[in-house]
This record gives sequence, C-alpha cells and structure tokens, in this order.
Amino acid sequence: MTCDHPVHPDRYDERVEEHLRSTGFYHVSQIGVVQCQKALVNALVERWHPETHTFHLPVGECAVSLEDVAMIFGLPTEGLPVTGMTLSSYEALEAECLHQFGVASRKSDCRGSGIKLTWLRDLKERSQLTDENSIQVYVKCHIMLLIGTILFGDKSGASVHWKYLPLLNEFASIGQYSWGSACLAHLYRSLCRASRFDCKEIDGPLTLLLCWAWMRLPYLAPVPREPRSFPLANRWRNWERGDRFCWVAYSAERVDPDIIPAEIYMHSVIWSAMVPLVSFECIEWHATDRFRRQFGFVQGVPHQERSLDRAHGEVLTGPKNLNWATATTHSFWVMQWTNRYSHVLTDDPMMPQQPLDTYMYWYRSKYGDHLNLSDLAVQ
Repeated sequence: MTCDHPVHPDRYDERVEEHLRSTGFYHVSQIGVVQCQKALVNALVERWHPETHTFHLPVGECAVSLEDVAMIFGLPTEGLPVTGMTLSSYEALEAECLHQFGVASRKSDCRGSGIKLTWLRDLKERSQLTDENSIQVYVKCHIMLLIGTILFGDKSGASVHWKYLPLLNEFASIGQYSWGSACLAHLYRSLCRASRFDCKEIDGPLTLLLCWAWMRLPYLAPVPREPRSFPLANRWRNWERGDRFCWVAYSAERVDPDIIPAEIYMHSVIWSAMVPLVSFECIEWHATDRFRRQFGFVQGVPHQERSLDRAHGEVLTGPKNLNWATATTHSFWVMQWTNRYSHVLTDDPMMPQQPLDTYMYWYRSKYGDHLNLSDLAVQ
C-alpha cells in the first residue's frame, strides 16, 4: 500500500485570520507537513473491517471518531451535512468560478470535474486583500486548497472537485456545515477501499489517521515537537512507552485543557452519536456503539453491523447530475444525520467488568485470535 502524496501546507496572509476563523477552517490551517508512515498506515488498513467501520485490535474495536476530528484538526463537527448538487458540465463549473471568484477557469485549468490546485493557488496569490470581496475570494481559494489536500485529497493530489464550491457561496454560512464529519466520511471511505485485496494505494486525510494512531497508540508516536500546540495534529506527542491502547486520549492528564479552544467543546455531545457520515455521494457509518470505551462508557456486545445498502461505495465516475441530499439512495441517511441528537450514546447502568468480559468473549469468538497489529507498524 502506498501513500505517495505528501501534503505541503497552504499558508495564509495574517490579514484574513478573522475571516478564516468565522468559516471554521482556522485551526486546520495551522497544520504543517506530516510525512506518511507507510508501515503504520498498512498495519491499520490490515485491521480495518468495512462491514463494521472499525479497526479490530486485540483489545477490541476502535475507530477514528468525531471527537478525534475535532481535537486533531479543530474542524466543526456540528452543523448541516456537506451535500448538494453535482453537475458534470464544464459550463456549470466555469459559471460557478466566475460567480464566486470573478474570473472563469479555462478548460486547461480543470481535470474533469476538478479544479486544478495550481489554478487556485495562483488566484489566491494574486488577490490584493484590499476590500471585503477580495478577502473572501482569498479565503475561499484557501479553503478549496485545504479540501483538495489535507481534508479530502484524492490520489492525484492535483485537483479538487468543484462540488464543494457552491457551499462557499454565502460566506457567512460556510461555518454552519459539519466539515469535520465530512472529513471523517472521506477517511472511512479511503480505509474501506484500501482494505480491498486489489487496492495498491490509499488517499484521503492520512494526517488525521496518523495523528489518531499516535494519540491512541502513543508508543508508536514520534518524538514530541510542540506539546502545547492546538490543533493536536500540529505536535508529535509521545506520552509513554508500552503496548496499551489509549481509550480516553484527551483527558486532562494527557492533554492540557487550557490549550483547547472553548468552541471545540460547544457541541461535544454529538461526538458519540451513532449516525451516518455524509459528504455528497460518500456515506459511511459512525459505529460508536462498537467503541463505547473511547467515550468513557462501558462496552457491551454491539448492535448488528449497519448496512448502508447502495449508498456505500458510490463514486462520481461518468455523468452524475444529481442532488445527493434528496437522491433516493442517500436522503434517508441525510435525514439520519439531521436527527443526530437522537442517536447520542448514553451509559448503561451496569457493573463495568462483567459486560466487558461478555464483550471480549463475544468479540474473540466472532473475529478470532488473529488480531495483532502487523510487525511492520513498529519499524
């Protein structure tokens, strides 16, 4: 498995900081270069089960959650689903660029339905930042670059699908979307695809995956660099040596609460919601009932694996002129996300040890004893 597209950060002019904060993309803009550790990624892919949307380790099931996205990237997890229309027409793409940027992209600036990152960078660098409109154009270019690299980047590493652009149209509304859950959907999709026997390359938000592994498996983490930095992806934290999975990774004993901005916790109640993760055609399942211990809850035998039917594995190949919010395959899942507060985990009034013993017996009986991480992970 290869991951050959190192992400180089797109910096921003300090004059746009307040505008960037209002969109919810300020914290993720602070993240520097994270070199892909292929052996660790391969070991995690080896343990990913698409049918449960979890990693299977000797200690039980675990996964990257909405909490991890909020803490590692600082992205908003509460909000509207990231969805809407996709149009395969170059003329529609051209018109959208003209409307939002004041300049139309040429066909040579595009790759199918994607806008080349080089065109966005050139447009961003040419912005004068002399008035509100030019500042907004600059910030929109910056967000599209983040989406096309660290957040939802594809294997080409060269373009970003223009479907996200209409969501940036009303500048004041950009921060009302759950960009964190969409990012997590893309990570899950990448893991599901990479777990196929015939897949040789992985894309998606690998920075999120690696930092999650370093937080939850601290004995694999590099030497710490910025121990008091937020978002947490901006520091290599190495708390301890050992071989234990860290179920509660963000307690005050492990992360100084003073470095976490207050707005990160504002909607933390939804972090444990058992809901679909939505990003246009991409639908994945946030199976929190299978990793309750990550939220400090008792783990019992989980529900049956959730089938996403035809919505799982949908791709944008060929003409796809469709509103994914209302599509027959997707509208049910979009509504499930809308009702996310009804699906938040609650703790069971049980003695903690007995249900965990029951769970581990069920888990080992169902998935077998071959649950160790690959030896490649620690090379």
